[in-house]
Amino acid sequence: MAKSVNFGLFYGMSDFGLAQRLEISRAEAKEITTAYFARFPEVRAYIERTIAEGRRNGYVSTILGRRRYMPGLVSGNYMLRAAAEREATNAPLQGSAADLMKLAMVRIDRTLEDARLDAVMLLQIHDELIFEVRRSDLPEAAKLVRDHMEQAILLSVPLEVTLKSGRNWYDVESLDAEALERV
Repeated sequence: MAKSVNFGLFYGMSDFGLAQRLEISRAEAKEITTAYFARFPEVRAYIERTIAEGRRNGYVSTILGRRRYMPGLVSGNYMLRAAAEREATNAPLQGSAADLMKLAMVRIDRTLEDARLDAVMLLQIHDELIFEVRRSDLPEAAKLVRDHMEQAILLSVPLEVTLKSGRNWYDVESLDAEALERV
């Protein structure tokens, strides 16, 4: 429920939409919405500020300055404008996450090659990277991946990376410092 509320309200879900998602009454959804924005007023401020900047500039930007043009923010059509408002709050977040991931991937790839580790980046899915790594290179590769992902862009909040490893999907387990010592 918390995930539905957090992401739903952050990205502009209405009370009606929240009620449908959670299978509750609209009155209950309204109470949840009111409590959420009372508890996290900075979320509403971010949404309002981002939409206003998008209207003023005609675009919203990612953390690295990539622009997403938003002509719908000034549309006379309510439905188009509402959709553009949701996109305007989402684009800087999702786009910035993509910026961060791309930087990390480039740096990881270069560093793996420079370190001559038997490790290959196979796949990227949203905020996840999948590698094939020789067991003997796992501790060094894991540290390298963690460092580059957590430090891709220095932010005011820490980025924490969870590492997992296994010979197959069934055997995957978390890799903490203790687990890396056993490798």
